[in-house]
Amino acid sequence: MSTVSHESNAGPGSLEGQAHAAGADQHRVAPGEIAIGVIIGRLSEMFDFFVFGIAAVLVFPSVVFPFVDKTTAMYYSFGIFSLAFVARPFGSLLFRIIHDWYGRGTKLTIALFLLGTATAGIAFLPGYEKIGVASVVILAVCRIAQGVALAGTWDGLPSLLALNAPPQRRGWFAMIPQLGGPLGFLLAAGLFVFLLLQLKPEDFLAWGWRYPFCVAFAINVVALFARLRLVVTPEFTHLLKSRELEPAPLGELFRTQRASILLGAFAPLGSFALFHLVTVFPLSWASLFTQDAITDYLFVQIAGATLAVISMLVSGKVADRIGRRATLAISAVLIAIFSIVGMLPVFQEGSRLGAYLFILVGFTLLGFSHAQAAGAINSTFPSRYRYSGAIVTSDFAWLVGAAFAPLVALFLASNLGVGYVGLYLLSGAVGTLLALGVNRNLEMRDD
Repeated sequence: MSTVSHESNAGPGSLEGQAHAAGADQHRVAPGEIAIGVIIGRLSEMFDFFVFGIAAVLVFPSVVFPFVDKTTAMYYSFGIFSLAFVARPFGSLLFRIIHDWYGRGTKLTIALFLLGTATAGIAFLPGYEKIGVASVVILAVCRIAQGVALAGTWDGLPSLLALNAPPQRRGWFAMIPQLGGPLGFLLAAGLFVFLLLQLKPEDFLAWGWRYPFCVAFAINVVALFARLRLVVTPEFTHLLKSRELEPAPLGELFRTQRASILLGAFAPLGSFALFHLVTVFPLSWASLFTQDAITDYLFVQIAGATLAVISMLVSGKVADRIGRRATLAISAVLIAIFSIVGMLPVFQEGSRLGAYLFILVGFTLLGFSHAQAAGAINSTFPSRYRYSGAIVTSDFAWLVGAAFAPLVALFLASNLGVGYVGLYLLSGAVGTLLALGVNRNLEMRDD
């Protein structure tokens, strides 16, 4: 199949042609306008992501896996959770074909509707007691569809934002897309807290948990139009023509950029490992091994996500002063220290205070490190390979660093002790430091 993009040949009757016609008279879009579209897009993706992650702890073990004990049910639920990350590389390949033949706007529309439909479809999932093992199969299929769709939502807007950023503020603008992570978590966790507080436990498990999945579709529709408005701007069209943000041939990409893909996948490893250890894992631990109200932990996580937003803003300022590479190195060292010191008193003897401190400090470190993670991936590649390289590298980074983190952490904590979870996190921080030690390109390729 040809790897030449047909996007520039989109006719007036096509989705992209109509969008171009509608936006032809627009003036130059400022970086601030691009940033809004990027945040909205990332927030919608992360809301879907965390709705499933929270439900994987609070809902699916009881609704989909009631035929095994609680701990095994949580393992099964986390196994389903990981399927989205396994499916992402295949989704990238599928949507690469759609992009080549039908254009960026069509690809984005299909991806976001698939993401919203798969997420909303889970809202109508019959439990195991009604349809047996088919409930497990349907949940797995919907989760795979989410992963495929997430791969197709990459539109290049974060790269466009970096390319339009003033040279002295690249760290700040690299941080902006990542705000969607904690904001998406705040929205998802807040919605679950509201439902848990308002409903009886049996009502929540019967029907209340389904509402967040329905909300996801509406959010994705808003995100779709916000992003389509930007992908047809004059700046974006110019960058496409100059091949800054067009897909590169995959064979050529892997032949010439193998080292960059490998190093780019390991550069954010510490951040990606921490990502699930402060969001999904604490909920599973509290649910299985304490008698505490799960809403207490969600409230603490909401506070932690707020701290993550603040630390992201700080990270953007710091990166502009000392450079992205140094900022990532500092964050990796802090995560390494946290993995050794922070895990020792945490979750021991039912220590709620220790668990709360772990969540709050962990979220703060997550914000500081994750703010520059995507920029590290993008800047690893020269302009010709930036678009395709960022997709491939991000898929591998999430697969290696985050896909199985809740499952591994729960297994280690249940069988060996919480301290071994710290060693798992430490391995991610070491991976980041090793990648940074080898890769010297992180400061050079945002233009």
